[in-house]
Amino acid sequence: MNLELRHLKVVCAIAETGSVTKAASQLGLAQPALTAQLQRIERTLGGPLFERDRRGARPTALGELVLSRARVLLPAMKGLQDEAARLAGAGSDDTMSRYRIGQVGGPVIGGLVNRLSEAQPEAQISTHASYYVEELANMVRDGKLDFAQVGVCGDAMPSADYGLVWQTVAVDGVCVLMQEDSPFAKGDEIDLAELADEEWAAGTGDGCFADCFAAACARAGFTQKRCLETDIRGVVDMVESGVALGLCQPTFRASTGLTHRPLAGAPVRWRQVLGWHPDSPAARVAPRLIGMAVDAYEEVVARNPRYVDWIRAFPHLGSNTLAAA
Repeated sequence: MNLELRHLKVVCAIAETGSVTKAASQLGLAQPALTAQLQRIERTLGGPLFERDRRGARPTALGELVLSRARVLLPAMKGLQDEAARLAGAGSDDTMSRYRIGQVGGPVIGGLVNRLSEAQPEAQISTHASYYVEELANMVRDGKLDFAQVGVCGDAMPSADYGLVWQTVAVDGVCVLMQEDSPFAKGDEIDLAELADEEWAAGTGDGCFADCFAAACARAGFTQKRCLETDIRGVVDMVESGVALGLCQPTFRASTGLTHRPLAGAPVRWRQVLGWHPDSPAARVAPRLIGMAVDAYEEVVARNPRYVDWIRAFPHLGSNTLAAA
């Protein structure tokens, strides 16, 4: 058997956890399978790597030697893989040959990928979905993604602790999703104070939106009732069944029988942003992707002319282009 990097990872995992059983759990392997693999590694290297007893597994002198080399080789190989990934993503001054885009969802990602595909049909484009900004930001920071297209509460931006550059694509007033025959659907907007007796459903996430909505309700003179967090399909189901009103973006395509209206005065807002690492090839092409993201947003929001008219009274909302119109 030839010694491979995966074998060194096994040795390191056993040393770090102090137990073959714990290492097997960490590596996602069955304990007997890991034991058999360790035995093959030891035969290849010519002796036992660990002394094992009831107190756990402790490296032998040979094990310490292997660990000292592994702790140099594994980070070096990880660095090589990261550098190769960055080089593989490099293209001309304003393009890359590969785009890995993480996204929380919303009105931007579909149009962005479509525009990118049309502009660079030969490029490799992949997406990764998550409910959580933190997960996507960490993946960009670690070189596993090139961009993160996320949504955050309108008064906030993703944390600077991730070390990424974030640029706003658009800011929207949050809307109320309801049945078409709801008495609240008669006007162009809804006063939040009129909804004091309602229950709510909203998408899940890791930001401050729930707290900001509760604060908006308090400013409107009431304490919000229950707000159920679920996925988008769950929000639609609850609204359709009459369990709750939903909170949604104005670009949301309501299903038959449902409609939405913005909250008067935009007391709660939602911000679409695009993030990238400043030292990655993505930084070079970011202005181009920001332009595509803005175009994608404007195409989607134009399908809701009632909202486009409403937003003209709020110069701080919409994309930069809409705000200037």
